[in-house]
Amino acid sequence: MVNSKIISDLDLEKYLSGNSKANKANALLKMQIDSWDLAKTNYRDLASIKKKAFSFDGFDIQIQFNPGRIVSSSAKVDAKSIGERPCFLCPKNLPNEQKGLVCKNDYLLLVNPFPIFEEHFTIPHFNHNPQEIYSNFADMLFIAKELGEKYTLFYNGPQCGASAPDHMHFQASPKNAMPIENQDEYLNKSSEKIFQNDAVTVSVITHYLRNLFLIESNSIEQLTTEFQKLYASIKEITNSDFEPLMNIIVSFDESWRVYIFPRKAHRPKEFFLEGDDKILLSPAAVDFGGLLITPREEDFNKITKKDIISIFQQTTCDDATIEKIIKHYCK
Repeated sequence: MVNSKIISDLDLEKYLSGNSKANKANALLKMQIDSWDLAKTNYRDLASIKKKAFSFDGFDIQIQFNPGRIVSSSAKVDAKSIGERPCFLCPKNLPNEQKGLVCKNDYLLLVNPFPIFEEHFTIPHFNHNPQEIYSNFADMLFIAKELGEKYTLFYNGPQCGASAPDHMHFQASPKNAMPIENQDEYLNKSSEKIFQNDAVTVSVITHYLRNLFLIESNSIEQLTTEFQKLYASIKEITNSDFEPLMNIIVSFDESWRVYIFPRKAHRPKEFFLEGDDKILLSPAAVDFGGLLITPREEDFNKITKKDIISIFQQTTCDDATIEKIIKHYCK
């Protein structure tokens, strides 16, 4: 079934501008927009989405009104709901029009038909394995390098943003499309190194509305080692029985930059309220990357800086928890 979904270089030929995997992904998008009405409509509609930004002390948070994301933002991800629907990332359940490229031999790069970005891809594993990063982290690094010429990878944990927690997958966006990728000057000033050797640097970043860890390296082995060590510390301190709540963003440009956002909650209280108090915003990796997605126009219009601060305070690990994670990681 996977083979029937794989597009050939010959099929992409008229769309190609180069032979890298990133260029082939761009060609796939162009081909799918030409051949798949759903993709054509939804990527065309991106031109009319609304955007605005709020300035904080040294950085911005962007807001996007995107009605096409209502299904993802409001998705039911409890075990019962997941069990009652067919997996929309399994090859046998993909739309007939949807085709893909092979990444790292066992992932299929697909055009996301409900985009946030002008180029938006979903990258599911061939097999129906659960969403889980610990044993798949090296895969994420490999694919980030494979696509690094043009794209950034991101990962939503099974309990904090993944609308398909039953199927292992990543997503990709254009490089520098998320505000965090353009805020190095602020992040460098706000960061504190907690581990460093010749091959890898691990830093913590606070005073950024959401606390995070940053791992930088040009060694996939060293990066994986430090990530798994940090993962274990997050899991221990947050008392997680399964994968600790986290979102991850990875970029590659000669070396990897891995942004890790430990979480304490999936959705803020505003998500569950009714009437005028409700804000249908379900933060995932893109939101933690500084681009908040509001699928309802009323939420886009009424959201304030106070709301943004509250949403992040409810969903990010607080300073005290971060300190405990650091102590456990460094011991």
